Amino acid sequence: MAAESTATEHTGRGPLSMDELAAVIGRDIPAGSYVNLGIGHPTKIGDHLPTDADGRPAVILHTENGMLGMGPAAAGPMPSMPFSAYFHHADSFAMMRGGHLDVCVLGAYQVSARGDLANWHTGKPDDIPAVGGAMDLAIGAKDVYVMMTLFTKKGEAKLVPECTYPLTGVACVSRVYTDYAVFAIQPGGVRVLATYGISLAGLRQRVNVKLAG
Repeated sequence: MAAESTATEHTGRGPLSMDELAAVIGRDIPAGSYVNLGIGHPTKIGDHLPTDADGRPAVILHTENGMLGMGPAAAGPMPSMPFSAYFHHADSFAMMRGGHLDVCVLGAYQVSARGDLANWHTGKPDDIPAVGGAMDLAIGAKDVYVMMTLFTKKGEAKLVPECTYPLTGVACVSRVYTDYAVFAIQPGGVRVLATYGISLAGLRQRVNVKLAG
């Protein structure tokens, strides 16, 4: 007998915009967490993090270049808060590598069904590698969330049985947040937590990974 689905299906709407997806992720990050937000779309999450009863940030943002307590997104220089702390670049990487971050959110080219992450290079000769601190974050953070579109421009799923791009980290991703669905990467496989603009059945037709719901 098949297990009853627990995935929440939002089929009466289209897929999430990146701002809407950022809000979903922001709500899922526990208060009190130390968090690093990767470049690109993950920076949008800074505007959707929980606050305490006095309206102060309930999540402490970390940056690779040496800062704790970064504020929400800004159009100009890096935003700071009254409680922000600054330190050496090497200390920042020691925090990342030492397991002191609760959550990091990274973009990705591909994520495999076992949580392998590929986000620094497509392997094409003319592409510029851009690993930055992603390898340190992927292995050092207690939870690694990925924020990405689910499909490429050609319609190919980025959640795959095995990554074909160079890996950033092995079995490191715990959740994948996309415009069409949110996935939990678990020891027993991939579970769909929610869908947006597509049914669970439709998702299974387009993603070549066994999906529990």
